[in-house]
Order: sequence, then C-alpha cells, then structure tokens
Amino acid sequence: MQEFDRITISEISKNDMLMIIEALEYTGKNTDIEDFINLKKNIIKELSDLTELTEEEFLEKLKKDVFEKE
Repeated sequence: MQEFDRITISEISKNDMLMIIEALEYTGKNTDIEDFINLKKNIIKELSDLTELTEEEFLEKLKKDVFEKE
C-alpha cells in the first residue's frame, strides 16, 4: 500500500462536497464535538481561498450550483 499525507479534492463533485460540509455541521451540532465544526470551517476556508471568494460567497455559489442541477 502506498503512503500518502494529503488527499486532493479534484475528483469530488460539488454535490458530494456540499453533502460533506453539511454532514460535518450536522454532526458537530448534534454531538457537541468541536472537531467536526472546525473541519467544516477549514474545508470552507481552503476552498473559498482557492476560488478567491469569501466563505459566504463560496457556500452560496456551491449551494446554487448543486440545487440548479436538480
């Protein structure tokens, strides 16, 4: 088995990414485990930095893109 330290998200669909973000938020709120909320915040921060959008703009765009496909 090959060792790895990082995983890229280039193959994750927008729908799956939104589901991961929402699952982290739901789990964090319902278990009071702060690590889930922190991971959600870190993912959103990294992705918003990559897209050069604010965190709020990134989340709005992600939700819009996912829900427009449906």
